[in-house]
Amino acid sequence: MRHLVLGMRLLFLLISLTVTAAVSAQDDTALLAAKIFDTSYIFQGDVLIKTRDGNTISAIVVRKKLVTSPLPSILQFTIYARNDDRDLINLKETVDHGYVGVIAYTRGKYRSKSAIIPYEYDAQDAYAVIDWISQQAWSDGGVGMMGGSYAGFTQWAAVKTLHPALKTIVPSAAGGPGFGLPMENNIFINPNYEWAFHVTNNKTMDDTVYNEEGRTRFRNMRNTWWETGKAYRTIDQIDGQANPLLQRWLQHPSYDAYWQSMVPFREDFAQINIPVLAFDCYYNDSQGSSLHYLQEHAKYRPNSEDYLIIGPYSHFGSQRGGDTAVYGVENPPNALFDYKHITYAWFDYVLNNADKPKVLKDKINYFVVGENKWRHASSLDKMHNTALTLFLTDTKQEEAYQLAALKPQQQGYLVQTVDFKDRTVSSGDFYPDPLIRKQLNTDDGFIFVSEPLKNDAIMNGAFEGEIVVKINKYDVDYGIRLYELLPNGDYVHLSYVVQRASYARDPSQRQLLTPNTIERLPIKGARLISKQIKKGSRFVVYIDINKNPFSQLNYGTGKDVSDETISDTKQMLKVKWFNSSYVTIPLLTLL
Repeated sequence: MRHLVLGMRLLFLLISLTVTAAVSAQDDTALLAAKIFDTSYIFQGDVLIKTRDGNTISAIVVRKKLVTSPLPSILQFTIYARNDDRDLINLKETVDHGYVGVIAYTRGKYRSKSAIIPYEYDAQDAYAVIDWISQQAWSDGGVGMMGGSYAGFTQWAAVKTLHPALKTIVPSAAGGPGFGLPMENNIFINPNYEWAFHVTNNKTMDDTVYNEEGRTRFRNMRNTWWETGKAYRTIDQIDGQANPLLQRWLQHPSYDAYWQSMVPFREDFAQINIPVLAFDCYYNDSQGSSLHYLQEHAKYRPNSEDYLIIGPYSHFGSQRGGDTAVYGVENPPNALFDYKHITYAWFDYVLNNADKPKVLKDKINYFVVGENKWRHASSLDKMHNTALTLFLTDTKQEEAYQLAALKPQQQGYLVQTVDFKDRTVSSGDFYPDPLIRKQLNTDDGFIFVSEPLKNDAIMNGAFEGEIVVKINKYDVDYGIRLYELLPNGDYVHLSYVVQRASYARDPSQRQLLTPNTIERLPIKGARLISKQIKKGSRFVVYIDINKNPFSQLNYGTGKDVSDETISDTKQMLKVKWFNSSYVTIPLLTLL
């Protein structure tokens, strides 16, 4: 009984602290609003919107006091209920551009007393918020949405069941649950672990998750998991704090109905009859999901009015008009763009019958790195006019192997052996930071180098291809990186992909490999880039096994990877990479 009473006291204390923190944040917001909005604005910071299932969504509405006629509304729908004035400043900008500004926080956040559950209910909750907006006296019945990252995802969630009042969306670097995070190509990525605490520990944001103490905590957890070889499903036990969201996500290693219910899936895209303006970037962790939405929309609704602005930016850069420098490389001034001006000009175009923004010269508007100019294409597929296919041969040349334009006449292969018990060696360093390197790590995997290009060209798009492989197990995770090797010896990171072999054909259904049998696995989901490749440069492909502390470890037993442990490594992984494997690089050749 003493333990029960103590537990109840602790529970009451936690609830009190959470409520106190929420009230404090709300008081802070009211104080900030008093500084930002003068008497010409109407500020409503305590709006609660009922959802269909009886939960509540907390929202803030700002509008001009002297405007009496109904106006279109711009909605941002996000899980990031911040402790600063950024949301209020964004709302003021919206109102100053002639719209009603609305920010709604996903269920459970800010003033909502519902449980905080990322992703799962945002599609239906967005519908409820848009429906509420459309019924207000100050609304003319037209709603546009904007925002990046999570708020980019919620826009695509909102069009899964399209409300008639929603007239356009403007997502930036849109995330994709199950398709880009918390797993990438069905591989769970460790940096998503602490995000669950960041957004669910309180009604606003728990920024201590990312302070020095928090980073040390999660680094120690990651390293302990790596060194001990325990099952990935027990990683929160190592951390010492339950992570219910992670455990729920781990129940869905396939892109199954759980994930499919959160955003449009296949035929859902056909009914999305509104125009879309998207912003994205070459160095974006969520590029795969962000572009996937556009590709699927074009596939199922070929005449969709979708526009894209994309360039050499980071995830956050695409949400603010670009970066002056990214991963050690400076961008020229003309690579930057006026995000806010273009966004509100787009809203004027859709909601107020104004002219289309002049910067949108075609459906795809992209900046060419190296050439340092903007180009335009009618679709992602029309960005290139030719392609270069290169085979990963077994012919040695100095410290690498030939990346050949001709398929080898005789079958051959390279053999790689991986000891997952050996934690002194890791592999799979695919991240593009820094963008330019003096050398590559040659301790693991295989490097393939092409002949020098005879003419200038532009790599325009994402590389594809096929990996022909034989392994002695049922599954394997591997990474493929593509570089430009400059004549001076520098390596410039172009693109990469990490894949789980059992999901290479279909992310929604696991298909285990047959041990000691040749398998042909498609390469899909590499990062898109536009980069000038000068005459004399070479292409470099680096392929290796994904074995590091930053993501799940696939030991190849065929069991759920989350349940595998270091005891499943009795037999070392043996891989044969066949010389009929190839990559196809999309190119724009200039006449």
